[in-house]
Amino acid sequence: MKNIFAVLVLSAATFSAMAAEPTDASIEKMLTLTKAESLMDSLYANMEQSMRQGMLHAAAGKQLTEEQRRVIESVPKKFAEVVREELSWANLKPMYIKIYKESFDQEDVDGLIAFYSSKAGQAYVNKMPGAMQKSMAFVQERMKPLVGKMAEAMKAAIAEAKLAN
Repeated sequence: MKNIFAVLVLSAATFSAMAAEPTDASIEKMLTLTKAESLMDSLYANMEQSMRQGMLHAAAGKQLTEEQRRVIESVPKKFAEVVREELSWANLKPMYIKIYKESFDQEDVDGLIAFYSSKAGQAYVNKMPGAMQKSMAFVQERMKPLVGKMAEAMKAAIAEAKLAN
């Protein structure tokens, strides 16, 4: 009985070691179906917009000089350009291919391609960015009271630490 179990374990280990590595072409097809490149482009645009809003929020109610207004308008775009250049799709795509090759076998990638080629898969790809935006907005809203509570807890901890001295 022990011998049969050992053979089964060895067979399973050999089979998983023999799983075919996915081809670059199949991974590229999956990345195309999931619209990975356009997703990255929308992330850059969102990042630029968030940075601009953050800077405007920080400056709200303050008298700004023309130079300060110019900086608030130009810095987010410059920052986004640097990020776009460093994290361009041309730079990221080889990394994605390497990660997928290390994480999935050809059967997995074929299954993902089949899913993302389906109506449900394309609905997922097309609707997920909106769902993620809604989720992020919800989490940000939930974080507002948490940030205040964390600040209070930090003040209390600092005060307590000073008492211990």
